[in-house]
Amino acid sequence: MEAELINTATGILSPDLLRKINAYWRAANYLSVGQLYLRENPLLKEPLKLSHVKKMLLGHWGTTPGQNFIYVHLNRIIKEYDLDMFYIAGPGHGGPALVGNTYLEGTYSEIYPDISQDEDGLRKLFTQFSYPGGIPSHVSPDCPGSIHEGGELGYSLSHAFGAAFDNPELIISCIIGDGEAETGPLATAWHSNKFLNPVTDGAVLPILHLNGYKIANPTILARIPHKELKKLLKGYGWKPYFVEGDNPELMHHIMAEVMDEVVKEIQQIRNDGRSKGVTKRPRWPMIVLKSPKGWTGPKEVDGYKIEGTFRAHQIPLQVDREHPQHLRVLEEWMKSYKPEELFTEVGKLVPELAALAPKGERRMGANPHTNGGKLLRDLVIPNFRNYAVETHTPGSVKASDTNQMGIFLRDIVKHNQEQRNFRIFGPDEILSNRLNAVFEETDRQWESGSRVNDEFLALEGSAVEMLSEHQCEGWLEGYLLTGRHGLFTSYEAFIHIVDSMFNQHAKWLKVSARIPWRTKIASLNYLLASHVWQQAHNGDTHQDPGFIDHVVNKKASIVRVYLPPDANCLLSVTDHCLRSRHYVNVIIAGKYLAPQWLNMEDAIAHCTRGISIWKWASTYHGTNPDVVMASCGDVPTLESLAAVSILKEFLPELNVRVVNVVDLMKLESNTEHPHGLTDEEFDRYFTADKPIIFAFHGYPKLVHTLTYRRTNHVNMHVHGYNEEGTITTFFDNLVANDLDRFHLVIDVVNRLSHLGEKGQAVKLMLEEKLVKHSAYIIKNGEDLPEIRNWKWKKN
Repeated sequence: MEAELINTATGILSPDLLRKINAYWRAANYLSVGQLYLRENPLLKEPLKLSHVKKMLLGHWGTTPGQNFIYVHLNRIIKEYDLDMFYIAGPGHGGPALVGNTYLEGTYSEIYPDISQDEDGLRKLFTQFSYPGGIPSHVSPDCPGSIHEGGELGYSLSHAFGAAFDNPELIISCIIGDGEAETGPLATAWHSNKFLNPVTDGAVLPILHLNGYKIANPTILARIPHKELKKLLKGYGWKPYFVEGDNPELMHHIMAEVMDEVVKEIQQIRNDGRSKGVTKRPRWPMIVLKSPKGWTGPKEVDGYKIEGTFRAHQIPLQVDREHPQHLRVLEEWMKSYKPEELFTEVGKLVPELAALAPKGERRMGANPHTNGGKLLRDLVIPNFRNYAVETHTPGSVKASDTNQMGIFLRDIVKHNQEQRNFRIFGPDEILSNRLNAVFEETDRQWESGSRVNDEFLALEGSAVEMLSEHQCEGWLEGYLLTGRHGLFTSYEAFIHIVDSMFNQHAKWLKVSARIPWRTKIASLNYLLASHVWQQAHNGDTHQDPGFIDHVVNKKASIVRVYLPPDANCLLSVTDHCLRSRHYVNVIIAGKYLAPQWLNMEDAIAHCTRGISIWKWASTYHGTNPDVVMASCGDVPTLESLAAVSILKEFLPELNVRVVNVVDLMKLESNTEHPHGLTDEEFDRYFTADKPIIFAFHGYPKLVHTLTYRRTNHVNMHVHGYNEEGTITTFFDNLVANDLDRFHLVIDVVNRLSHLGEKGQAVKLMLEEKLVKHSAYIIKNGEDLPEIRNWKWKKN
């Protein structure tokens, strides 16, 4: 429905309702300006003075009046149609709008009684905004009704769709800034409509807010011709409705009519799917709101045009000792909203306007989905012990760790189908990462039709795959934030694509954990497979274990990193992570056949401790070994044990202690991380003065970073990934990075001078093996038989 086709004479708003809606919008705008500028005199009962104005002005005005306009119109349709709806503010720093509107509807004061519905409450509301000891300028966790921070741009629409999955009655109104629309994640997120099932899922109503400018530049979508924009959005599969202009009365009429139309379309789509059995992918409606940036703000200041330009983006009017003439401009601006008509003498919103807001949990600030922990139900998880790999002696059998995990996940999907609160997200890698068994129980949700040779596609399913790590991450975050559980599986090297999204979610968890009314949500769980040591055929482009370096920089109260050495440990870790709350759990596991070391009971004990001395592999059980052979990660564990077997064979007099780490954060001090070992405990594992040859999955510097304060750090010699790799054999990539068994043993010899000539002879033998290895793989295209066929031998 084009804006120019609306006949305001036949608009659906009565004159009285139009007056009230416009007044409510004025009230929201007034509160927004007050939050940006004032710390005293909130109702302007006396002439404005510089002492009433904050000394440091921080915040954003440009997007705010448009978001206030949207909010009041959403309130109307929520009441008119009894909608279960909440609001996601995508434009950066839209905090004044959401804080102000949740205050007007009463939610804010219910959660924060100190911010009361009176003049004193208004003063506190204004003062706290973007102020020391107060709240941020964006839509932070402090704001009721929020699941999306809006500081970093690009993820609002994917969050909205994640919230909509498996929430059939919910509608998420997602406001997308035109600056935000230029980001890669948002541009890709338009395709999320190909994954939404109108029968089992909720709906997403995108509202693209075109106000023309970013911080200092025009926006692309606001400058391309109308027809081109319309075709672009239709090409994405949407049905766009346009609301354009700057005349408030006309815009209210247009917006009301468009809102009614899109609600009826959403209801019709749902009815077609749920009652009529229509399976064709619908063309969901969306709205394009084109309004001036900084609408209703100062038109011009000091000879510069403000409203409708980039100058309205942040603080459009400096009011301080250097600009005293602007004080009267600010006062006139705020008085233009006629606060005396909006608030009672005591500072409460007048009753006829307060009545426009929905009631109870229908208020967008009080919608329970925006405090997802309140809705969270425990997963039904079968006993992971039933999925154990039977391992009678260490290394006697081989299995694919993630394949075994897939069988466990299959049954988790099965047991939670009815309550529909568990999904697996991945960028086309569920099969690649050997979670094949999942598809015995569910399909990939896919709404764009299937062909004869397609596999595992259906209109509904607990697996969602799109070749965009951004979308998988955003969908899962939205799913978790609204009270469900999930898992994101990805290639290890490419999880870096969501580094910044992980940052934002980790910060959200950190802040929300400190807010008493926020309830804990299910943990964000990553499975990183196809990892650095299993990418021989892809080469170094697919080799990067650095995500864990990034993760451990976040708050210790939030992050956990697990590197299980075999399938039984992986099952135990998976069970623990899926049951946990309010963490980010990173699990790194292999997908190829590999030796299995621990039976299930030993695996549980090992994972519970997070670190163990493997006595069955050690050659010395006393308190003072000659060397500690430590490992963390499945392939490093294999190589470390293979190195121990060489030491046992050629240097049997050597006293070797074998230590394995499954919980990486055990290495950090208990004063830094709740999982960390005390210094005394650390020394009991690693000794106070003996060489430690540490085979590590990732970059060696990380282990040094975690252990640099330990007594014996000087003797910590870490072998890990050193940015060496190519198309070669699996073992050759280890050799290139000095993480193979031969280099590990050579390092032992180098650290123990008392081994003398015998040690040097072993070193020479292994150096010759390395030469032989290089020649063999070039000639035969595979690793030496002694590498391919190696097995652990009992003591």
